[in-house]
Amino acid sequence: MRSHSPRWIVVRWCAALAAGGVLVSAPLDFARAEQQLPNEPRREFGTSITGAFEGWYENPDGSRRFLVGYMNRNTTQALDIPIGPNNRIEPGGPDMGQPTHFLPGRQWGMFTITVPKDFTTADQRLTWTIVANGQPMTIPLRLHPDYVVSPFTDTAVKNTPPVLRLEEQGPGVQGPVALLSTAAARTTSMSSPLALSLWATDDGKFASGTMALPRNPPPPVEFFWSKYRGPGEVTFEKAHPTTETLEGGSVNVPFRGKATTTATFSEAGDYVLLATANDYTGQGGGGEVCCWTTAMVKVSVK
Repeated sequence: MRSHSPRWIVVRWCAALAAGGVLVSAPLDFARAEQQLPNEPRREFGTSITGAFEGWYENPDGSRRFLVGYMNRNTTQALDIPIGPNNRIEPGGPDMGQPTHFLPGRQWGMFTITVPKDFTTADQRLTWTIVANGQPMTIPLRLHPDYVVSPFTDTAVKNTPPVLRLEEQGPGVQGPVALLSTAAARTTSMSSPLALSLWATDDGKFASGTMALPRNPPPPVEFFWSKYRGPGEVTFEKAHPTTETLEGGSVNVPFRGKATTTATFSEAGDYVLLATANDYTGQGGGGEVCCWTTAMVKVSVK
């Protein structure tokens, strides 16, 4: 949960001029920034993508993690932007684990970046630059005290993220973002759809920071699949597969559930898929930056 209200920081804003739709970029002072992503209208295609700094938190060893998502203003255009000049994190990059496939809309907590204990001063920062449809957008990532988050516990009700597994009795991960063990890596061929199953357990708690529980609430855990990296297209039978309740299913009752789907790949190569399990708080934790779990799955396509 945030120690302060959510703040999304960018170092540029873009405004479209009425004549010809020309875009003009201007610097935005960090301290005076609007506490939201740039208010540029969305379009079906042809516009920009901005990274979103969700916040940072401490690891048990004293290092820190930045939690990062993005906003793709293209409502119908998913974009593949390879690591390099158009998708880079500096210094130390350009590759720090960021996505190369960008889904339309607002995507929360897509990856984390670990920085060492001595990454502490106000002058130290990373920047993530994304150039989409010829429009560069850059955000800073730094250890500002107003951006401390607790993605593993909503302290108001002690809500915690689901534990996510690829095998019912396999190793689990909890919170943002973890690579499921190398034993969970998959190998498939272009001619054979890859079967994907997810199991999740959760405390079933409904966080107080979200909207009131609807009359017909969603399942305690909802599952989502997306392409994160890879050379070709990935087609999921159901990117949002139906949740099968195995135990529980009511508010404040421990829950266990499962979801299955398949993925088909258009090209051979190495892919990373992103599996997401949202609890009752919904996408992005309903603004509380807790409690969802994301996990990366490596797939080799022959």
